[in-house]
This record gives sequence, structure tokens and C-alpha cells, in this order.
Amino acid sequence: MAGEGAMDEAEREGLRARRLQWRMLIGFVAGLLFGLAAHYGTSDAAWVDTATYYLGKFGEIFLRLLFMLVIPLLVSALIVGVAEMGEMRALRTVGLRTLVYTVIVSSIAVAISLLVVNLLQPGGGVDPELARSLIAEGADRAGSIVQSSHEAKTGADAIVAIVPSNVFLAMSENEVIAVMFFALFFGIGLMLVQSPQTRQLKTVVEGVFEVAMKLIGLVIQLAPIAIFCFMFNLGAQFGFDLLIRLSAFVGVVLLALSIQMLVVFPIILKIFAGKSPVAFFRETQEASMMAFATASSNATLPTALRVAHDRLRLPDRVARFVLTIGATANQNGTAMFEGVTVIFLAQFFGVDLTLQQQIFVMLVCILGGIGTAGVPAGSLPVIALILASVGVPPEGIGLILGVDRFLDMCRTTLNVVGDLVAATVVSKGVAATPAAPRAAG
Repeated sequence: MAGEGAMDEAEREGLRARRLQWRMLIGFVAGLLFGLAAHYGTSDAAWVDTATYYLGKFGEIFLRLLFMLVIPLLVSALIVGVAEMGEMRALRTVGLRTLVYTVIVSSIAVAISLLVVNLLQPGGGVDPELARSLIAEGADRAGSIVQSSHEAKTGADAIVAIVPSNVFLAMSENEVIAVMFFALFFGIGLMLVQSPQTRQLKTVVEGVFEVAMKLIGLVIQLAPIAIFCFMFNLGAQFGFDLLIRLSAFVGVVLLALSIQMLVVFPIILKIFAGKSPVAFFRETQEASMMAFATASSNATLPTALRVAHDRLRLPDRVARFVLTIGATANQNGTAMFEGVTVIFLAQFFGVDLTLQQQIFVMLVCILGGIGTAGVPAGSLPVIALILASVGVPPEGIGLILGVDRFLDMCRTTLNVVGDLVAATVVSKGVAATPAAPRAAG
């Protein structure tokens, strides 16, 4: 009878998840259609500006609710994930597999992006007059991005910044890598010290994780409305005009992302995890849709964790570790976008990058994909930094700002799917390691 009750609960959860997916899909399509209708039908009407303003505010509230809960979720998930490894050997195995996977797959991703952009040369065909107008339109925002890139820590300072002097200050300033370092370090301590008190502390941290997941589950019920708002604003403000005007750049980015998503990931899943790619993409579609709508790996983390548990049936201790690390450190889509954008702008400005410079760009993009904040437009300051390093005017980033939101949605989808692929592969590799019992869903 208990087994039947658990099965009934699992079926209800699956039904609720499918209903949410359909509502999100309806919100996506309806928002885009209404937005395009507003753009092409009544774009000059005052109500369109009013609607985009208030709908944008609702979407911002939705994201802020998620970000408010993501830090407690990330910290508790990583602490518990590390503590449940049971011993340092298991943590080393999972950690090393995750690191090797991330470096190799990120390298493949950046190599694909550089190969595609060099072969197709999208930067050579941009109309100079159009480019000047687009750069002028984005001058203010481009200036602030360039300024933030100057303020970013580099070299030894960036390494030092990984270790927070005050974890609460790091949380308040959204320094995700520093917060993750603390959680990883704390989880190791919790794993090494076995006492009644630490077992109680672990129970408390698990409680924080469960509360955060429950609250985020309530917030995500608003996702269909938020997705409608995002897509309405995207369609109403830009229509298809901007995508058409920068179609060569957009096309190359989408081609590179598609090769990684539809060729590289299926090969990895089939060979290293013995998983059907078709089944995998079907089981992870809820996380993909959330990633596309929010353009944030961090905001999608709760959905990815739930998909890993409920749909992919991955061990919690591995999924929590790989997905929380991956939300910041395994961003294939971000690395690919950075590579394409740098070479595109170099082509546009007539800067002929040598092989050594392109290798440098590749290495920085790999590191940028590992260290870029998992928030909307988090890669732009990194791109500005790379542009300045290879002699391309960083202000040129204003050329692509208009299409960045759409491309951010696409590359975030690849980031999140890539994290789930990584979790699937790493879980397969450590399947023989004893696991702690799953917490009740």
C-alpha cells in the first residue's frame, strides 16, 4: 500500500509538471504573438509603452523572487551534496570527473564556435551605416559594460576573490563563485566531522534545501505569466527587424549552439552515459523552457534539480554537486557566444587576429564560461575584456546589444542542458559508489 501511495504521488507530480510545461508553452507563444502584433500593428500607441513597462516590472519581480531564493538553495544543495559523498575519495572522484568533463566539453564548444565564425565570416558583411547606427543606439549601455569590465578582477586578484573574507557580504553582492567556495569548504567539514551535532546540523541544512525548493516551486507557478511578459516585451520592442538586420551574426551563433546541442551532446550521452538522446531531451524539456524564458542558469537551477531527481532519476548527491557547480562553471553556451562575438567584431573592425591571438581568445572564453555569472547578460563584461585584450574596440559590443537578449535565452538553454548532460555522465561514472538515501520529494 505504501508503494502504491508513493506511485500515486509520483504520478501526481508528473501530471503537475506536464501541466506547468503546457502553461509555459502557451505563455511563450501567446506573449510572442501579442508582442509581434503590437510591434507591427500599433507600435506607436502609448499603451504599448505602458504595457511593456508594467509587464517588464512583473518579469523583474519574478526573477528577483527566484534570485532571492537561489543563494540559500545553492548553498544548502552544495553543502548537502558534498556531505553525502561520505568520504573524500568519493568527493575526489565526482569532483575530478566534473572538472575533466567541464574542461574537455567547454574546449570542444569554443573550438566549434571559432571554426564556424572563421568559416562563415559574418563580420565582413555588415552594412557600415547600419553598424554605426546600432553602435550609437547602444552607446550608453556599451559604455557601462566596458566600465564594469575594467572594474572586474583579473589574474591573481580573481583567484584571491574566490575565497570570501565574509560569506554574508559575498551573498549580498551576488559573488556566486565565492559563495560556492564557502559551501564546498563547509560541506567538506561536515563530511569529515561525524558526530551527533554535525548530523543534526546536516538535517538543518537539508531542511533549508527543502524549504527553498518548496518556496521556489510556488514561485515557479508564476512562470507562465512571467514568460508571457518576457516574450511580449521582446516581440513588441524588436519584432523581427533587428534579427533580420544582424541575421548573419545571429545565424552563426545559433548554428554553433545547435551543433553543440544536437551533435556533441547526443554523442556524449550515447557513448559515456548509455542514454538515449531523444529520451533525455524529452525528460529535460521543462528545464530547457525555463532556461530559455529566464535567460539565467541560476534562476533555472531549482527546475534543473527537480528534473534531475524526478525525470532523470540521478543520485541526489551527484546531481546537487554537479548542477550547483555547473550553474556557474559549466556554461558551454556562454563560452561559445563569447568566442563568436569576439571574432565577429574583429572581422567587422578589420582586425586580423593571428593564430596565437585566437588560441588566447579560446582559452579566455573557456575560463569565461567557467567563471561568468549565471544571470542575464552576465557574459558581456567578459566579452568587453577580451576585445580590449586583442586590440578590438570594446565599444563595438554596442553592435550586438539589440539581439543579445534573444541570444542570451538561447545560450542559457544550452548551458542548462549541458549541466544536465554533465550530471548524467558523472552519475553514470560513479553509479557503483554507495549513496545516501534519497530525501522524500
